[in-house]
Amino acid sequence: MTDKTKNIIQTAVLAVFLLALSLWCWLKPADDYSQSERRALAQMPKFNAETVFSGRFMTDFETYTLDQFPLRDSFRSIKAVSELYAFRKMDNNDIYITDSGVLSKLEYPMNTAMLDHAAERFENLYNSYMKDTGCKVYFSIIPDKNYVTANLNGHLKLDYDALTDYMLEKTSYMEYIDIFPFLSLADYYKTDTHWRQENIVDVAQHIGSAMGVELSGVYDYNELQYPFHGVYSDQSALPVEPETLIYLTSDVLDNCTVTSWNTGMPVKTEVYDMEKAAGPDAYDMFLGGADPLIVIENPMAETDRELIVFRDSFGSSLSPLLVEGYAKVTVVDIRYIQSDLVGNFVKFDDQDVLIIYSTMLLNSSLGLK
Repeated sequence: MTDKTKNIIQTAVLAVFLLALSLWCWLKPADDYSQSERRALAQMPKFNAETVFSGRFMTDFETYTLDQFPLRDSFRSIKAVSELYAFRKMDNNDIYITDSGVLSKLEYPMNTAMLDHAAERFENLYNSYMKDTGCKVYFSIIPDKNYVTANLNGHLKLDYDALTDYMLEKTSYMEYIDIFPFLSLADYYKTDTHWRQENIVDVAQHIGSAMGVELSGVYDYNELQYPFHGVYSDQSALPVEPETLIYLTSDVLDNCTVTSWNTGMPVKTEVYDMEKAAGPDAYDMFLGGADPLIVIENPMAETDRELIVFRDSFGSSLSPLLVEGYAKVTVVDIRYIQSDLVGNFVKFDDQDVLIIYSTMLLNSSLGLK
């Protein structure tokens, strides 16, 4: 075969490949959602004079073509594996993997403006609802997983002591409960942001003890029947094994009455939402995931004490472990309800109040309303 013939064949094969790929791009139905990235995908932008002359059409069209490219997830995986193992990059889009196979996300540097915003939101809650009501107010900070993984591979991480000191200086009206000493790498999922509920019973007991409540820590361990793919396994695009999610039950939790105010009206629900356990993010099974206000009533309580928890997603798996010590636990997420509206649903009068947030949320706190 002559060189000319080879060149013609190679050119023809390349042309056919590019034509087939182009036709695939144009003819395939647009996907609405990326499970791996856990976000909505861009759709075909509107084509009219306004969008064309403003330049918005081409900008949005470029985003659309990137989001809807055929085999997008496969190419993402190839890129991630190549950068990690071939080019020896330490992270891919701020997500890195340790030698032991633990995925984590860089959280750096400390953002004092975000800490100030969080502190302002907490002080607003205190002054609006808790001051002079007899409420005992406690504050705790949950370190993100980078706290224990960054040192393993030499990655940058927050100065957690400086962050804690900064927040304590601005929240001196609350009693601080330090849980850092109780957390190790084993307490977090390998492929997800969050901590493992079965491994934070001692954290819950320490918090309870600081608030004057004794928790037995006796639970039944239940294994979720579905494999758990944490958020980092999807975002990293790396081929990692799924994990097992374990949730804790007891007679107390089984007999609780749980009410969600997600719709603005009371709706009976459960401590563990098993429908969401089978969904794209199984961690949402804990208290139903993102919910602005949940009330858990414990008919087996040997006390009339009440607890109000202001929390982020870490609190979804922690709050059920505090129920044993209270007759009523109200769980509030001010990412989904305006702080100024909390008083319409919760009456503050001589309760324990726990404000507990992760360093990730504190360091990027604009979501707090």
